[in-house]
Amino acid sequence: MFSDSPHEECGVFGIYAPNEDVARITFFSLYALQHRGQESAGIAVSDGKTINTHKEMGLVSQIFDERSLRHLKGHIAIGHTRYSTTGSSQVINAQPFTMHTLLGPLAVGHNGNLTNAGSLRRQLMERGVGLMTSSDSEVATMLLAGLEGNTWSQRIDAFTNCVEGAYCLTVLTRDALYAVRDPWGLRPLCLGRFGDAGWVVASESCAFDTIGAEFIREIDPGEVVQIDRDGPRTIAKHPAPQQAFCLFEYIYFSRPDSFLQGQLIHEVRMRLGHELAREAPADADVVIGVPDSALPAALGFSQASGIPYGDGLIKNRYIGRTFIQPDQRLRQQGVALKLNPLPNVLAGKRVILIDDTIVRGTTSGPIIKLLRKAGATEVHMRVSAPPIRHPCFMGVDMATQPELIAFNKTEAEICESIGADSLAYLSMEGLIRATSRDANGFCGACFTGKYPFPILEAGKEIFELTSV
Repeated sequence: MFSDSPHEECGVFGIYAPNEDVARITFFSLYALQHRGQESAGIAVSDGKTINTHKEMGLVSQIFDERSLRHLKGHIAIGHTRYSTTGSSQVINAQPFTMHTLLGPLAVGHNGNLTNAGSLRRQLMERGVGLMTSSDSEVATMLLAGLEGNTWSQRIDAFTNCVEGAYCLTVLTRDALYAVRDPWGLRPLCLGRFGDAGWVVASESCAFDTIGAEFIREIDPGEVVQIDRDGPRTIAKHPAPQQAFCLFEYIYFSRPDSFLQGQLIHEVRMRLGHELAREAPADADVVIGVPDSALPAALGFSQASGIPYGDGLIKNRYIGRTFIQPDQRLRQQGVALKLNPLPNVLAGKRVILIDDTIVRGTTSGPIIKLLRKAGATEVHMRVSAPPIRHPCFMGVDMATQPELIAFNKTEAEICESIGADSLAYLSMEGLIRATSRDANGFCGACFTGKYPFPILEAGKEIFELTSV
């Protein structure tokens, strides 16, 4: 509601588990993936004959109850939590998308953004296919339903040959679950074991911990995994020449208890703080972080600098989860509705404030004012990522380029506009060092403007603004 951070993408989950209550298991897994999207959620379940679906706007806990789960019977399921990237926030755009096809029932959950969705949408309409929503995920579902092929494996292979952009798909058919990751590996997707005969896939490994599943491995870029009564097997693998894993999964999106590329996210974020302290030291009395995603970096900065760490800001974790809009008086409170300062930590102190991003700059200034009001004598802002100067077209709702404060202003101008005593960002080199990975395997287009493939079509609500 008042966040200036990049907004989450989506979370996907899938399970094949005979003799298990797969709808209930999916429900708890979506709880673990709620951080990836809070606009809508849905579950689709196959009993080997038909697919039943329940989806609505809201949080997982608001959408599902014992009654709704009772009607979702079967042994295969997929689930989805959504934050809109292409297609507005309406129930018609909620996922999974379902339909009947010549090969039987189909349900699809999608995390990412198809950058050629506009041309694909036009091709579908030219073939006489009617579209009900403004979501690129419906385009993906219609393609799977209508591409040539006598099996789902053939159609999924044809799909990967005609789409561009970021996509992790969970595909549910009458008798199988498919997991599909784009050739660049932009979004995360992993495989796990559930009990003796069950298998699960999810955007993040934290979903496995919630349900007691065992993490097996990450699904490779360009890989298609089929899971049925014979277990999981790779049926296709078409990786791009160069990988482009989204750096923001490390910086902000993924839960700190998830593992990505063999690394615990919490530890990577602490290393971001180590690098930041090395590159941009400051004389101060206490280091604090903006809850929650910047706290590990703040702890890392404290460890590397020797400056004590403190909890200077307390987050109201539920104010951003309500659909009740504040009145004008409360709206003017802005950040104060979401964060409360602790004067006993801040009064008379020179403070280093760690955040993971500054996008528009609309919350950094109010946070600094809160700290000063609570008695901080100096506030030195440090950001555990480079400046964001370019929009993302691969499934992250960030901002348009003119809205990005680092596109319009220099570092000194940003510092003045937010009211900090000093400001410094982590360098791109420091960010890569903290990941302990090769720089060539990442997408950092929002920092550098170098996209992994040409961007021809863009816009969150592009299909609401045009006839196609």
